[in-house]
Amino acid sequence: MSNLHRIRWFDSQLREGNYPNSSTLAAQFEISKRQAQRDIEYLACSLSAPLLYVAKYRGYCYEDKTYALPLLYMTEEEQKILNYLARRYREYNYDGAPAVNRIANLLDRFAPNDAQTDFRLPVFDMNPTLIDTTERLSDAISRQLAVTLVYRESADAEPLTVWPMKLFARTNCDYLAAYSATQRKRRTLRLDCIVSMTVTKDRFDASGLEELEWNSGGSEGSTKKPFTAKLKLPESASGSAWNGYRMRSTAEPLVYLLEFHDTDAFLQQLWTSESAWVTLLAPKWLIDKLERKCSAILKQLTPTNER
Repeated sequence: MSNLHRIRWFDSQLREGNYPNSSTLAAQFEISKRQAQRDIEYLACSLSAPLLYVAKYRGYCYEDKTYALPLLYMTEEEQKILNYLARRYREYNYDGAPAVNRIANLLDRFAPNDAQTDFRLPVFDMNPTLIDTTERLSDAISRQLAVTLVYRESADAEPLTVWPMKLFARTNCDYLAAYSATQRKRRTLRLDCIVSMTVTKDRFDASGLEELEWNSGGSEGSTKKPFTAKLKLPESASGSAWNGYRMRSTAEPLVYLLEFHDTDAFLQQLWTSESAWVTLLAPKWLIDKLERKCSAILKQLTPTNER
C-alpha cells in the first residue's frame, strides 16, 4: 500500500480532531513508527501541511483549518515516468551515488507495484520563457537582488518591484514567494503571469523583512503573529511567562523563546531589567536595534567637549 493512502487517512484523523501521531499511524497500517514518522514529515514538508504538535494530547492537529491536501492522483503516464526515474536513479553508480539511491527509494514509495517497466519515456513540453525566468529568479534569490517586473494575472498589468524570497511549485503551477516593495506586503506570484522582468543591482536584506512588514502594516491578514526573541537567562525560569511575555523553553540550557508584539516596549523591558537576563541571542534585527539605542544613549552621556 502506498503512503498516499496512509496520508489521506492521517488527514481525515486530523480533521476529526483525533490528534493522530506516528504510533496511531503505524498501528493502523501495521508499519514501523519510523516509516510512519517519514509519512508525517512528507505531509508537513513536501505537501506544506501546517501541522502543529500538541503535547497535551500527544498528537498533531492542523494549525490552519482551511488547509486542503493537494491533488494526489497520478495518471498512467505519470506513474510510468515515476517508475522510470526510480529505476534510473537506482542504476546510478558514480559520484554521490548514496544520495541518488536515497532519491530512488523515495520515488519507489510512490510508484505503483504493478507498473510496466518497459516503455519509452515521453517527451516533455518545455517553455523557454519560464525556464529563463526561473533561472534568473534563482540567481536573484541567491544574491539577494531586487527585481522589477510587469505582472499580469487579469486583464490589467501591474508594474512591481519585489524582493524574491523562494520559488515553489503547487498544483501544476510554478510560483514566486516575494515581498513587494511597491505595495509593502508579501505576494505570491505565478511565474507564467510575469510578462517581463529585470534583475536590478539593488540588494535587499531579508533579515529585517519581518520588522519592515510589521511597521508598514502591509502583512496579509488582520492578525499579526508575534515576534520571537531568543534570550539567555541567568537561571532556570519557572512558569510560562517572563515579565509578562509568553515564554517557551528550548533544548539549550537557560535559553528561552519570548513572544512580543511591541518592539519598543520589549526593548524597554530589557533595558530596565538588565540583571534578569544574560544575552539577547536573536533575532539579529532586534539585537541591532538594541545596540543602536545603547549607542545613542552613550553619545548623549558624552560631554560636548569630548565629542
